[in-house]
Amino acid sequence: MGLKIVLTGIVLSAMPVGDYDKRIQILTRERGKITAFARGARRPASALLAAANPFSSGQFEVFEGKSAYSLSKADIKNYFRELAGDLEAVSYGFYFLEMAAWYTQENMDGTDFLNLLYLTLKALLKPSLENSLVRRIYEMRILVLSGEYPDAFSCMKCGGKEELCYFSVRRHGCLCPGCLKGEHAFPLDTSTLYALQYILTAPLEKLYTFTLSPQVLGRLEEIVSGYMRHYSDHKFKSEDMLKWT
Repeated sequence: MGLKIVLTGIVLSAMPVGDYDKRIQILTRERGKITAFARGARRPASALLAAANPFSSGQFEVFEGKSAYSLSKADIKNYFRELAGDLEAVSYGFYFLEMAAWYTQENMDGTDFLNLLYLTLKALLKPSLENSLVRRIYEMRILVLSGEYPDAFSCMKCGGKEELCYFSVRRHGCLCPGCLKGEHAFPLDTSTLYALQYILTAPLEKLYTFTLSPQVLGRLEEIVSGYMRHYSDHKFKSEDMLKWT
């Protein structure tokens, strides 16, 4: 048996193994994304029955092995049970978990990714927020953490900071009218520009504190989805669920 350690995290995925066990992925603050085996977690009387499920958030006591961890105990602070009763919200939730799994790895500092994921799942429970807005905010901020985000504060060709009226996916950011010739770009109104700038730079605790009009949200979705399609060659399986919600 390896060294016993306590990690703070969120379960990203769970898969049955054998008759009674589970293999789970946990995004942790201390070790990044890890794989752990929850022995007997599928037994009805198991103390790990509820803990070894996606969305479970709290502290996980594990033993470190050569290639994986073994989960021995869990102190779960939030199961996000409210998501289970809302098909749309839980579909977005699984998408966020899958994105977190893709953009993180073992033995990294997972603090920022974990905090972002936790607050994003909490945002899904806010009736005042559109789930589609929560999605676009999360996508942009996870790109910020990964260093793949666009520039929304200056023209990508001349460097000017005024009249940023267009967004070019190929150029990784904004364009001014004088630099538009020969470029394919989305029209960018002032409200959408401000929303994009806020999403990229706001303190995490204030990230999910605003709403947008349907028109501005629609334009923001065009820009973010276009950017994601262009720069991410990974197909997220859970994204298909969103088409049916």
